[in-house]
Parts: sequence; structure tokens; C-alpha cells
Amino acid sequence: MRPSGRAPDEMRAIEIQTGFTKHAEGSCLIGFGDTRVLCTASIEERVPPWLRGKGSGWVTGEYSMLPRATHTRGSREAARGKQSGRTQEIQRLIGRSLRAVCDLEKLGERQITLDCDVIQADGGTRTASISGAWVALRIAVNKLMEAGALKEDPITAKVAAISCGIYQGNPVLDLDYNEDSSADADANFVLIEGGQIAEVQATAEGATYDEEGLLRLLRLANIGCDAIFAAQDKATK
Repeated sequence: MRPSGRAPDEMRAIEIQTGFTKHAEGSCLIGFGDTRVLCTASIEERVPPWLRGKGSGWVTGEYSMLPRATHTRGSREAARGKQSGRTQEIQRLIGRSLRAVCDLEKLGERQITLDCDVIQADGGTRTASISGAWVALRIAVNKLMEAGALKEDPITAKVAAISCGIYQGNPVLDLDYNEDSSADADANFVLIEGGQIAEVQATAEGATYDEEGLLRLLRLANIGCDAIFAAQDKATK
């Protein structure tokens, strides 16, 4: 039995509230159970110096966790003067995941930054960030297309992410904090609509697993991402 009482292949409730902030070109508040992440997309009519004059755009991500997003207050990374290795890793993951479904040449010489700020954490903050960032990106690109700034849609597909793990010997979908903190193994899957895999991060924590165990987690991830794709589609329409 899972601590939440959910079935092994049961997701937490997914909530996506678009237009959550006033100024960003695209924004949403995404919730997976008690995890809440604010995702915003900001468009800049410039690119990093190494891309200037090459006719290509750039999509990147930034990630942070608010001080009281968890059970105890964590200090702000800005106050410490540097980002943690975890934050930097997640930021790179968000950027790679979104670029996997973007034709950067069609975007033109502009940059879109996806800011993902965790306001409440209960497991799966990086996966919620990726899934919500796609919604914010979709809204921002829609505005560019409506304004005539883009001739073709640079977004090629939906991308979503979900955590899976082996908890008390059983593969389970969408880990919350109680499961994640004591799982034998956990994995984050970034999947593209249509069956492609963008990235897999899988780690044996308390016990190793075999090939069939990994495949069972992938099957669960497909179930979860299909539900996220449907929620993304509903939110952006």
C-alpha cells in the first residue's frame, strides 16, 4: 500500500492554471498533488553572444525553490552567493527538455527563458517544472504567432516529465515526498508526445533493479505523461 493510498499506476491530481501572472508572455501555476510550481516564459529579442547572426533562437530554463517550499525554511541561494549543484542540474534539464521540441531556426533570433519557481514541494518538482514550462512556452509562442512575429510554429510536439520509482519492491508512478525519500530506486522520465524519449534519469538508492524493472517504470511513465499531455492540451486550448 502506498502512503497516499493510490494505486501503483495512479497519478496525483494535475492542476494547471494559465495566465497566473500579469507581465510574462506565458505563465501557469502547475500542481501535482501538493507540489506547486509557478512557470513563466519571457521573450527577449536577442540571443546569447555565441548565437548572434546565425539565424537561430534559444530556449533556456531557470529553477529555484522558495525558502519555505519545504517543511523547514531553506536559505535563498542568492544570499549564499551561488547556486547549488542540484539547481544547476535541474536548470540544464529544463532547457534540454524544451529545446528537444523546438525548431530553433523557426524561432528566429530571439530567446525564451522559462523560469520555474517552486512555491510548495511534495516531490517531483523538476518534472512538474518541465511539464508546466511547456505550457508557458506554448502560450508565449502563440502570442508571437498571433502578432505575426513568427511565420511557422517552432514547437514540434508536447514534452512532459514524470517521476517513477520502486517503493517497497513495487514500481509506482508519480512519487510524492514520502515515497521519494524512502524509495529503493527512483527515475525521472522526460517524454515527447508520440513515443520519443528525451531524457531518463534513473538511480538505484536502496536496492538495484534489473532490465524488466526499468521497463516497468518506463511503462508507468508513459501512462503518466499521457495524462499530462491531455492536461497540457486542455490548458492551452
